[in-house]
Amino acid sequence: MKILAILAVSFFCGSLPIGVIVGKLTKGIDIRDYGSGNIGATNVLRTLGLGPAIVVSVGDTLKGFVPVFLAMRLISGSHQALFVVAAGLLAIVGHSASPFLKFKGGKGVATSLGMIIGMNPVIAAIGFCIWAFIVAVTRYVSIASIIAPFAVTALMYFSPAVFGREVPREYVIVTLAASFLILLRHRSNIKRLLKGTEPKIGQKA
Repeated sequence: MKILAILAVSFFCGSLPIGVIVGKLTKGIDIRDYGSGNIGATNVLRTLGLGPAIVVSVGDTLKGFVPVFLAMRLISGSHQALFVVAAGLLAIVGHSASPFLKFKGGKGVATSLGMIIGMNPVIAAIGFCIWAFIVAVTRYVSIASIIAPFAVTALMYFSPAVFGREVPREYVIVTLAASFLILLRHRSNIKRLLKGTEPKIGQKA
């Protein structure tokens, strides 16, 4: 029952549409009707400004962190890593296919970051730095959001050589799965990048 409760909470946390809630509370608008139509922090930044975007970014990150944190603290034994992974993955799925939004949602970048923070804060910090560096150089959030997750997966896989500590195989698998999910969720961004119509950071969508 404890495990089922944690998994249910994980999906519920992930499904909370923070971007939509912040849009309603700050400006009385549905963020999906503006800019790119996405509920994530990037579209909130373009539409509502920096403050609301920070709130959404932190909220979406916590949606991935809290389930993993609970699973790691409340579940023990040889199968702990498996349930930690399940909790994180359910949070990402909830974010991307929220029942509150007719099973639609965001692209899962911040929620995936929260999951990685819970699993391995050091790798998460490096992954965030990679993301920030790519954004600073290219000014494309989408490019950074596609590349950084795969870089994190590589860090997870080569952790014994890089950090001298092995990461559970389940963490590597779920990080790779999240990376491909994020890639799929960025299909429209990739099309715009190829056409040269993808807005850079600071531009209107």
